Amino acid sequence: MHKGAFYTLILILISTMSFAQETAKFTRQDTLKGSITPEREWWNLTYYHLDVKVDPENKTISGKNTIRYKVLKPHNVMQIDLQEPMKITKITQSNKEIKFTREGNVFWVKLVEKQHEGSVNEVVVHFEGSPIIAKNPPWDGGLTWQKDKNGNHFIANANQGIGASVWWPCKDHPYDEVENMKISVTVPENLMDVSNGRLIKVDHNKKEQTKTYHWEVNNPINNYGVNISIGDYAHFSEVYDGEKGKLDCNYYVLSYNLEKAKEQFKDAKRTLQALEHWFGPYPFYEDGYKLVEVPYLGMEHQSAVTYGNGYKNGYKGNDLSGTGWGLTFDFIIIHESGHEWFANNITDKDVADMWIHESFTAYSENLFLNYHNGKEASAAYVLGTRSAIQNDRPIIGHYNVSHHGSGDMYYKGANMLHTLRQIVNDDEKWRSILRGLNKDFYHQVVTTQQVESYLSKRVGRDMSSFFDQYLRNTKIPTLEYRKRDGNLFYRWGNAVYGFNMPIKIYINGEEKWLEPTTTWNTLEGLPADFEVKVDPNFYVGEMNVMGRFSEVKPEK
Repeated sequence: MHKGAFYTLILILISTMSFAQETAKFTRQDTLKGSITPEREWWNLTYYHLDVKVDPENKTISGKNTIRYKVLKPHNVMQIDLQEPMKITKITQSNKEIKFTREGNVFWVKLVEKQHEGSVNEVVVHFEGSPIIAKNPPWDGGLTWQKDKNGNHFIANANQGIGASVWWPCKDHPYDEVENMKISVTVPENLMDVSNGRLIKVDHNKKEQTKTYHWEVNNPINNYGVNISIGDYAHFSEVYDGEKGKLDCNYYVLSYNLEKAKEQFKDAKRTLQALEHWFGPYPFYEDGYKLVEVPYLGMEHQSAVTYGNGYKNGYKGNDLSGTGWGLTFDFIIIHESGHEWFANNITDKDVADMWIHESFTAYSENLFLNYHNGKEASAAYVLGTRSAIQNDRPIIGHYNVSHHGSGDMYYKGANMLHTLRQIVNDDEKWRSILRGLNKDFYHQVVTTQQVESYLSKRVGRDMSSFFDQYLRNTKIPTLEYRKRDGNLFYRWGNAVYGFNMPIKIYINGEEKWLEPTTTWNTLEGLPADFEVKVDPNFYVGEMNVMGRFSEVKPEK
C-alpha cells in the first residue's frame, strides 16, 4: 500500500475509533444518561442476576434482572435504564408488582416499601424486545446477529458507546459498578454462550431444546463489560503462571478455527507476561482470563475479551505505526487485553474521561513491544502512531452528558504518556508508577483529577500544565529557539499558560536538559557554531525562529 494511502487508512480508523459526537448540543436524554441523577445517587449497586433467553430466529431477548442494592439515603424513586425499542414488562419488590413510568430510555420506578438508610433491598425487572442491531460494531453498538460459514447462529453484543441498557435493564452509568453478578443465558441446544467470569453449570432444557449457561463474576464489573457471545464454539485452555499464582486462561473460537486459534492465541500469554511486568498482576484472577471469538473486531469485556481480528497480526493485517513493528503482534489481543487494567480494573467515573481507558491501553501496545523486543522497537512504534493524531478537539469530553473527547485519546494519549516517561527519565520508577496506579486504584472508578494528581505526586513535580496542554488543548507545544554568539535562547510557544515541561535536547550530539517556560531563557557558553536537536521521544514541535515550524519526528 502506498504510504500516503496507508496513513489515510490510519486516520479513518482512528476517526472511527472516536465514537465521534461532533456536536455539543445535548438533550435531556443525554443528561439522564450521563449524570448522577437524584434517582441514581441514593442507592448503591451490590449484585445483579441477569437471566436472559436469546431467540436467534426472531432476534429477540427476554428475561429478568434481579438488582440488589444498598440504600445510601431514603428515597422512593429509582432510575432504571433500558433503551428503546426494548421494554420493561413488570417490576417487583418483595414479590409485589410496583408501578413505573417511561421517559425515553429511562424508567422511573415508584417504590412502595420504605427505603431505610443502610438496608439492602432487591427489585426484579422483567424485560423483552428486539434490541438495536449494531450497524458497525464495536463503535456503533448494539447486538450483532450473524451466522458462521456453517450456517450456525453467531451472536454477540458490543455496546461501550451506546450503553449496556441497549439490551438489558441496569443502572447504566460508569460511576457505580456492581460488586459481583451472575449471568444466566439460555440459547438453542446446538449453541454455547460465553459470558464473564467462571462457568458454574449448564442446564439442559430438553423439552425446550435449549441450554442455559450460568456464569459467575466475583469482582466489580462495569456495565458495558457485561457480555454474551453465542456460537458453535470449540474450547481449549492453558494455565499461566502469573504474579498472583495460577491463572486459568480459556479460549472459545468457532469450531473450524480451532487450529488457527491455537497458534494465534499464543499472543495471549505473551500479553499477560508483558502487562503484568508493567502494570502489575492481572486484576481478575478469581474470574480467570478468556478470549472469545465474535463477529466484530473486538472489545474489552471483563474476563471475557472478545476477538475478531481474523487471526492476523497487526490491525486487520495492517500496521498502525507504519514501522513494521505493528505486524509482530496481534493488535486486538494486546489492545483489548490491556483494557483489563485500564477500563476494567481502573474505570472512568464519567465518559468524558475515557482517555484513562484508551490512552493507557494504546500505550500498552508500546509496552508490549518494550518487554519482548526492546526499548528502541517500542519507541519506534509509538512515535510511528503520531501520523494518526488529528488534534481536532480536546481529548477530554463534556461531563454529565455521556460525551467523550477526541479519538486522539488513543495515540495522542499514548504519545503523551511516552513523553511523560521521558520526563521521569528512570524506567524502573516509571514502571513503579504504572504498577502503583493499578494497585492504589484497584477495582475503582476514578476521575481525571485523581489520575493527574497521582501522576504529579509520583513524578515529583506539578504536571497540571502538562495535562492541560495535552488533554484539554489541541495545540502541539513548540520549542522555539534561536542561536546567537554561542548562546541558545529558548521558550515554549503554542502552549497553555504556565506550561513548563522539561525537555531533552542535544547540542552537537551532547545531551542537555532544558527547563523552558513561556518566556525566553538562555543557555550560555556554547561553541560559536553549534547544532540543536530535540529528542524526538517528546511529542512537541520545534521552531528555529530563523526557520520554519516543524513537528519533531523520529529518524528513519
